[in-house]
Amino acid sequence: MWSRCCMFLRTRFVISQQRDICVTSLKSSTFSRPRKHKMAGATGNLKPQQFQYLLVLDFEATCDEDVKLRPQEIIEFPVVMINTETLATESIFHQYVQPQVHNRLSHFCTNLTGIIQEMVDGQDYLDDVLNKYDKWMAEKLLSKGHTFAFVTCGDWDLKTMLPSQCKYFNFRKPQYFNQWINIKKEYAAVTSKYPKGMIAMLDGLSLDLEGRHHSGIDDSKNIARVAVELLKKGHVFKINGYLQ
Repeated sequence: MWSRCCMFLRTRFVISQQRDICVTSLKSSTFSRPRKHKMAGATGNLKPQQFQYLLVLDFEATCDEDVKLRPQEIIEFPVVMINTETLATESIFHQYVQPQVHNRLSHFCTNLTGIIQEMVDGQDYLDDVLNKYDKWMAEKLLSKGHTFAFVTCGDWDLKTMLPSQCKYFNFRKPQYFNQWINIKKEYAAVTSKYPKGMIAMLDGLSLDLEGRHHSGIDDSKNIARVAVELLKKGHVFKINGYLQ
């Protein structure tokens, strides 16, 4: 009786294993082909680019309603790294930053960005975050000789925000931040319409907003999606923003 029971259990176990293998095999064959087809269609109109990688950056900073803070300080530092040949996001750098002067976030700032006090308390100050980012750049790009360009939605991030805070605290700013691509100008070159902001570009390309507007990391990912769509249309990205 016990031996027949054991044989029955083994048989059920083997059948169960076979079913699991069958299901796994079916899932693999079902999803692999569409993914390859999608990639082929996505990259069909790509043109050779000046840069192997686009680094999409969108800072969030301290702010208050009807008050101009001096200094304004970066509280979120996100960068999304896109391969211009495969259109894949290959890496993300993301760090919250503790402000030093206006170290208590205003209700206005939290409501706008979704960043609460606990997200910045105990985080590194900007100088340490810049050092971490420089190491990330060395690992991902600089040591490999890859070409790259920063992409921003407007000129504020790298023309105003970062230079002003580095000057206020006497931080060293890496030279690679001294030029960038303002994606609004690239979007206008493709569509002949200069966009008011990120939402207008998403709408113009029939893309839905993903995540929260004014979250640095979500905005960076959405701007990256805009960049990918422009690449698919055969647009060649060029530097259009500089620090004198």
